[in-house]
Amino acid sequence: MANIIEYNKVEIERAERMVLHDVSFTMAPGEFCYLVGSVGSGKSSMLKSMYAEVPVAAGEARVLDYDLTTIKRKQIPFLRRSIGIVFQDFQLLQGQSVHANLEFVLRATGMRQRADIEERVEEVLREVDMLNKSYKMPHELSGGEQQRIVIARALLNKPALILADEPTGNLDPHTGYNIVRQLHELSSRGHSVLMATHNMQLVEEFPARVLRCVDKRLVEE
Repeated sequence: MANIIEYNKVEIERAERMVLHDVSFTMAPGEFCYLVGSVGSGKSSMLKSMYAEVPVAAGEARVLDYDLTTIKRKQIPFLRRSIGIVFQDFQLLQGQSVHANLEFVLRATGMRQRADIEERVEEVLREVDMLNKSYKMPHELSGGEQQRIVIARALLNKPALILADEPTGNLDPHTGYNIVRQLHELSSRGHSVLMATHNMQLVEEFPARVLRCVDKRLVEE
C-alpha cells in the first residue's frame, strides 16, 4: 500500500511568515510517529497543513492520495472525513450529550439511517471503553473521559490517519499515559497516528519514530 503521507521539500507559511521549510518525510500505513518541538516550533501548523487548514506554500505534499498543493475547496471536506483529529481542548459540543456529539458528526458527513448511526456510535464508544457514558454531558465527564470521547469521534469515519495535537496537554500524567497507550493500540489495528507532543516522558514510555520541529525544519531523531 502507498504511503499515507508524503512530503517533499515542503514549505509552510502562516500570515506570510515562514513556519517550516524543506520538510521531507513519509509515513506508512499503521505507523505511529511523534512530532515534537518547543512551543511555536511549527507542530500545529504542520498538522493543520495535512487537513488543508494551513496551505502548503511550496514543495510536494500528498495525504491519503490528495495533492495538497492543488486540492480544490470542494475536495477538502472529503479529505477531512478520511482523517481523525484529536484536539488538546476537546472541542465537544457542550450543550449536547456524548451520543448527540457523535451523531452530529455522522449526520454532517452524510449518514442518515438511524440504525446505522446507532450501530456506529456504539462501535466507537465500545472501542474507547465509554459505552456506558453515552447519555452524559461533556461537563459531567473527567478530562480523560472527554479525551476518550474525542478519540471515539475521530474514529467515526474509520480514518486511515489520526492526527493528535497535544492530546495529553490538559490531562494529569496517569490519564495522559492511558490516552497515549490507546493511540498506540489504534496504530496496532492499522490506523496511522501522528501525535504532536512536548511530553518527552511519554515518548520514552511508548517508543516510536520521532520527528522534531527545530529551527524551522523537520529533523528525524
